[in-house]
Amino acid sequence: MQKRIFGIETEYGITYVPDSLGPIGPEEASRILFKPVVDTWRSTNVFLPNGSRLYLDVGSHPEYATAECTTITDLIAQDKAGEVLFADLVNQAQDTLEAEDHHGRIYLFKNNVDSAGNSFGSHENYLLERKVEFAKLTTSLIPFLITRQIIAGAGKVHPQGVPEWAPRPLGKAGEPSYSFSQRADYIWEGASTATTRARPLINTRDEPHADATLYRRMHVINGDSNMSETTSLLKIGSTDIVLRMLEDHYPLRNFEISDTATALRVVSHDLSAREPFPLRDGSFCCALDMQRHYLDSARNYIEHHGAHHEHVPYVLDLWERTLQAIETGEYSSIDTEIDWAIKKKLLDSYIARGASGYADPRIVQLDFAYHDIDPDRGIFNVLARAGRAQRLLNAESIQRATMVPPETRAKIRGEFIRASRAAGEPFTVDWVHLRLNNKPQFNIVCQDPFEVSNSEVQALLETLRHNSAQQWAPPFV
Repeated sequence: MQKRIFGIETEYGITYVPDSLGPIGPEEASRILFKPVVDTWRSTNVFLPNGSRLYLDVGSHPEYATAECTTITDLIAQDKAGEVLFADLVNQAQDTLEAEDHHGRIYLFKNNVDSAGNSFGSHENYLLERKVEFAKLTTSLIPFLITRQIIAGAGKVHPQGVPEWAPRPLGKAGEPSYSFSQRADYIWEGASTATTRARPLINTRDEPHADATLYRRMHVINGDSNMSETTSLLKIGSTDIVLRMLEDHYPLRNFEISDTATALRVVSHDLSAREPFPLRDGSFCCALDMQRHYLDSARNYIEHHGAHHEHVPYVLDLWERTLQAIETGEYSSIDTEIDWAIKKKLLDSYIARGASGYADPRIVQLDFAYHDIDPDRGIFNVLARAGRAQRLLNAESIQRATMVPPETRAKIRGEFIRASRAAGEPFTVDWVHLRLNNKPQFNIVCQDPFEVSNSEVQALLETLRHNSAQQWAPPFV
């Protein structure tokens, strides 16, 4: 089976809660958060020694893009490394707040919706071969992505109730509810070049960050940000298998959906996953049946082609258990592994102890607190320490990923950044280019994302190391 490059981009929600009068808006909070980055790197858009990109996106959203990875284990480690790096920035921001005589706390949330109803994203990237029929593959992938939220959603409380448009089996309008997904209510179409107003599931902008004659990027932008490593594994792992089936022209049912936006919302707000929605051919299908078809096909495909990484058996098992849990309404088999189920168990336990339902302010607060990245205060991290949320990686592996790039082109980029910093040489990098600003002849292009060593870069690194004027220090320290 062909190798795959993966990447995740995560936008974080930011807020400042004052202890007394004197609130700070998102723009100012982001300025304070990024002060150590600007002090160290003279920019709010930087590539780090682990190969990742950390930057301040439009709308004052702190964002972290993982380095390119060839394994899902590396991808999850890189994604979690982003939480660690931002948590470190939050701690330093607290020192800045005190120095500027502000009394309050900055909170960073790895979620997708703020209290005002604004949405921000989590984008997945899958490198495809250019020879793939991209438009056809995209059309075939959309039904899977629409229904994938039932196995990989982050869960969300709707204190104002079921939306007016919801089909009646989903509940009465105005009745507080809980849904599979945070992002589903903010996506409007299947595929386009848009990213903000009419958000699609798939952004089709042709920007592979690699040799465009060989590769194309599948840029999925409708997924939820996951706190759970096992949910991330299922989300990326299942999507990778479906992509491989489509690339190999493996026979799958045509589930082309007539109205993407409506189907997304129907699926998200129906925890039974049985509410039907119309397909383009005039028939109807529900999320549970659709995901069953993809899972059964994935099992047969893997049986004939073999598992392409060590986690495939677990992905198939967790996929099956999640569908079974939804079908029976009994979530105990997944309530330590799937974000929406982990969170729902927590919220329901508070309701059972006296909270007045999903509209209770305490429940709404817990919904947000689940996504707080603070290692000591964040609810998911508290649950994980108590054994109520499973982990794939230990703290040492995640900490290592904050400094060490995966075995891809990111390794070349990371070595270049370290050596340039140590030599005191100003430089510019992006996903493909490495350049020394004061030596324009050193402008190297790395088009192969699978490459881990480059002779031209190695020669440059030797020169930089020879001229090194200082020892390397970790970022933000």
